[in-house]
Amino acid sequence: MDTSRLLDSVKHIHFVGIGGSGMCPLAEILFHRGFVITGSDMSESDTLERVRGYGIPVHMGHRAENIQGAEMVVYTAAVKQDNPELVAAREQNIPTVERSVLLGMVTDRYPDSIAVSGTHGKTTTTGMITQLLVSAGRDPSAVIGGKLPFIGTNGRAGKSDIMVCEACEYVDTFLHLHPAISVILNVDADHLDYFKNLENIIKSFHQFACQTSRLLIVNGDDANSLKAVEGLTHAKVITFGFESHNDYSAAEIADTKGAREEFTLMKQGKPLCRIELSVPGRHNIFNALAAAAVADQMGVPAEEIAKGLHAFTGVHRRFEVLGHFNGVTVADDFAHHPTELTATLTAAMNMGFREVWAVFQPHTFSRTYLLLDDFAKALSIPNHVVMTEILPVREENIYGIHTSDLAAKVPGSCWFDSFEKIADYVMEKAQPGDLILTLGGGDIYKCANLIVNRYKAQD
Repeated sequence: MDTSRLLDSVKHIHFVGIGGSGMCPLAEILFHRGFVITGSDMSESDTLERVRGYGIPVHMGHRAENIQGAEMVVYTAAVKQDNPELVAAREQNIPTVERSVLLGMVTDRYPDSIAVSGTHGKTTTTGMITQLLVSAGRDPSAVIGGKLPFIGTNGRAGKSDIMVCEACEYVDTFLHLHPAISVILNVDADHLDYFKNLENIIKSFHQFACQTSRLLIVNGDDANSLKAVEGLTHAKVITFGFESHNDYSAAEIADTKGAREEFTLMKQGKPLCRIELSVPGRHNIFNALAAAAVADQMGVPAEEIAKGLHAFTGVHRRFEVLGHFNGVTVADDFAHHPTELTATLTAAMNMGFREVWAVFQPHTFSRTYLLLDDFAKALSIPNHVVMTEILPVREENIYGIHTSDLAAKVPGSCWFDSFEKIADYVMEKAQPGDLILTLGGGDIYKCANLIVNRYKAQD
């Protein structure tokens, strides 16, 4: 089905699962652009409250009659094809569109669309760019993969021609996008259940770069990212990184309290401004350089870039500190790939804690099996490692891999089959001055919340 002009011919759009983090911002953006929006969901949430606040009707539960009057029905990949609303739409010949396709259709309506791609760092960098542009009065629309405290949500409907969004490579989702400006943060071996090898991942990023019309902002320190834009002449390529040969680079890097980074932002070898970040870790210098490059190219003054990046305090589940209890700090992070774990755990170990207790949930059998040694190396960084069972997500265990296989490669580590047992263990062992850090792309945050609630009950 050709969807390129579909939004021009419909008025009423129905969202199946409108409360989803990826659905809600799109519904809001289209509502503010004059479309009639309805939706349905299975459970109440903060996002549903926000949607209803605009006057958008939301049905609880999925039923065929919910789509009455709709001219287009949007769904996420998680919605099964036998969903009664999708079945009814097909029976009535109403076009059905998957969320990632709609994201492409929406971004096409913004002349200054900015898409942030990369194996790691997309959500943080998208949040940084959004915060910089909002602070500078540019009023962008945005779709972010996590809650941005600055705006209190994971998306916004602006009135300008600017839209910022994440461009996810999994199953080539980002190939639905045709942005004006693209960021390529890094290209790493991941999602090998789909891509099979790194070469195929680079090919997909190359195709994504080909679909970018005006400007490519690329990690000049990453060979795979540079390979992805090799030979491209249709769009201007600008690089960022630690090395001085990049168009935007970091000089005079200094660690401040809590492993927050401070550096001089250089543009083509000349100082632009001094940046003091409020988020920890050297990896966030890369994210900040990318965000600063976008903002500078959009004409944001250097002092506004410095001010906006300092004000950025992170996004939900990206080294999110949940509280301090009896001298113990509890934090949660989305890291689920060896590169992400290495960056996050290195930052944690440099933050001055007495000891770091890493609680890790392996995410998918394929990733754990194919990157087993890399995971073991990353998990050797903290003082203590506690693991859960592998979260299968969408897979069968055809690899015969188990958490015990990973634990055997990480000296001193242990694993448990429930969050309750993990909470018992780490709370008994952690001492004042320690950090308990939960890590993973699944529901490990529930373990963090369990630990927090138990500490609160002790008060």
